[in-house]
Amino acid sequence: MDSGIKREGAGTASPDILALKIPELDQKHVHIKDPERVAKIIKQMMDDAHHKLQVVADFDRTLSKYAHAGHVCSTTHGVLEDSDHMPEEFKVKARKLKDTYLPIEFDGTKTIAEKIPQMIEWWTNGHALITNSHLTRDLLRTIVRDSSSHLRDGCTWFFEQLHKHEIPLLIFSAGLGDIITEVVSHQAVLYDNMKIVSNFLDFDETGKVVGFVGDMIHVYNKNEHAVHSSDYFENIKHRENLMLLGDSLGDLRMAEGAEDVVCLLKVGFLNFKVEENLEQYKESYDIVIVQDQSMAVVNSLMTKILGQS
Repeated sequence: MDSGIKREGAGTASPDILALKIPELDQKHVHIKDPERVAKIIKQMMDDAHHKLQVVADFDRTLSKYAHAGHVCSTTHGVLEDSDHMPEEFKVKARKLKDTYLPIEFDGTKTIAEKIPQMIEWWTNGHALITNSHLTRDLLRTIVRDSSSHLRDGCTWFFEQLHKHEIPLLIFSAGLGDIITEVVSHQAVLYDNMKIVSNFLDFDETGKVVGFVGDMIHVYNKNEHAVHSSDYFENIKHRENLMLLGDSLGDLRMAEGAEDVVCLLKVGFLNFKVEENLEQYKESYDIVIVQDQSMAVVNSLMTKILGQS
């Protein structure tokens, strides 16, 4: 079997990983740079079960799909950019911004420090377009309902299990929080153990968008947001095991406020530009899942941690 899980440079599946009996990890599209270390983290999480676990997850292309039925899905910003309900002028300008800045975000030759000024420009200009687009709360619900945003296959089960076992889930997104709320509410259930930290729209008394609430969150400043100076992580500091789910290098900083974490398992979804980014993702994430639109690998880990098999 040509396993996706190999000792770096060895070409054989790691016995440490295989001993965990999680077959989903032993697939070609799953990459682990340090199997021994990852196996140790997973084993510790299994021993501690759900009592010490918390989850921090990005939304766009992490909890939501990159592609569905052969078509690229909309991100939360893309839900507006791709909608027939939005003004054509808005869509043209938004796509121009995306064409300009998205290649910079995924440019492996640039450092994060070099990218940050461009990301701030992108989000600032994009949010200004939304504010001036005459969007309303009711129209937003219609746009989300008609959009191509899809939760990953198995996401409903994932949410259910976290709620059932009272495991906190922080959804930390540089996208649009109102759209995340609508997508999760329509396609799954928005449980009380879930907290969404994102860019939320500000509506006036008539339901029209007039701006955004709080500080802007872009892909590379998730460690700077107010959640890290709030009491969120303080209130769950007894949960020493943290599973982090993301799809960009900026997502790795989401959990920096969780200072009491002992075991941190970083799971990354690499959705496109695989050849250009795989090695960098393997250096940054403990487990890298390539071009998979499901939660199968994550759910297999959760099943083991919860002691269900």
